[in-house]
Amino acid sequence: MKNIILASGNESCGEGAIQSGCRFYAGYPITPQNELTEYMAKRIKEVGGTFIQAESEISSINMVFGASVTGALVMTSSSSPGISLKQEGISYCAGCELPAVIVNMMRGGPGLGNIASAQGDYFQATRGGGHGDYRTITLAPSSVQEMYGLMYDAFYLAVKYRTPVIVLGDSILAQMIEPLEIKKFKSIKIDKEWILDGCKNRKPRIIRSLLLKPDELENLNLRLQGRYREIEKKEIRFEADIKNGTQTLVVSFGTVSRICKAVVEDARKKGINAGWFRPITLWPFPRSFLRKISEKVKKIVVVEMNAGQMLEDIKISVEGRCAIEFYGRMGGNIPDEKQVLRLL
Repeated sequence: MKNIILASGNESCGEGAIQSGCRFYAGYPITPQNELTEYMAKRIKEVGGTFIQAESEISSINMVFGASVTGALVMTSSSSPGISLKQEGISYCAGCELPAVIVNMMRGGPGLGNIASAQGDYFQATRGGGHGDYRTITLAPSSVQEMYGLMYDAFYLAVKYRTPVIVLGDSILAQMIEPLEIKKFKSIKIDKEWILDGCKNRKPRIIRSLLLKPDELENLNLRLQGRYREIEKKEIRFEADIKNGTQTLVVSFGTVSRICKAVVEDARKKGINAGWFRPITLWPFPRSFLRKISEKVKKIVVVEMNAGQMLEDIKISVEGRCAIEFYGRMGGNIPDEKQVLRLL
């Protein structure tokens, strides 16, 4: 018998983390992800893990750093301005090759903005966010169920590539309530060859990102860049509904993709040859697939809740092969279906 419950995106995220094996969480409250912190406070103790409400976002990411070096599956969460405060710690995790999962339930910005839904943190998530040449794998769920499943993927990829992974939701997804099927995940094993667990009968290990000799730091960067190329090659994920003869392709991510999917279905009923595309990994971005599709369609319509951040990745992918139009809303406003339909 299936185990199906009603859950919010925040609760789904928390339970997905628990089922994935997360046993250390540190965070600091901020709307609209407070229910996630509350959920972790309750659930992680039930499975023998550790929950810490830190005194700030900065301290919470550094607690995650410290727990990660011991080989624990670790996680922190926040919302837009809180994630900005965590960037130095995320950069340190990247530099020290430490797995960590960071959840961002985006709100309006810049600055403190508001608590309404927005997608203005695309650049922050997909470009690394902090200082130095690094990238963070970025997963963008669009439903409560997908949020649950992608939490496993986030921990798996973080451990596999020893890198921070961002799960990028928004205020709508955090607060919406949908049916959620609780599924069991395979256990994720961390390589014991690099963790700090005492050095009895072996040489001490050192985890650091302070490498003062240029050649040493360059070698670290070359190793990281090689890993990022491997991720770009192997970890592309997307969802598409493109039929033969599609003339216009609508591209969107996260909760906005649900609006666009409904618009495309409505457009088809009106005889419009429209298709739909949703990147699940915002980094690595599915450039190759989009490039091939752009040779077959006349126009791509990009819809986002920002000023056109994913739009730049699409322009780089398409390289002028077809026309591109953009429709974006900001400040917590949600794209209107009729406006999207007029662009098809």
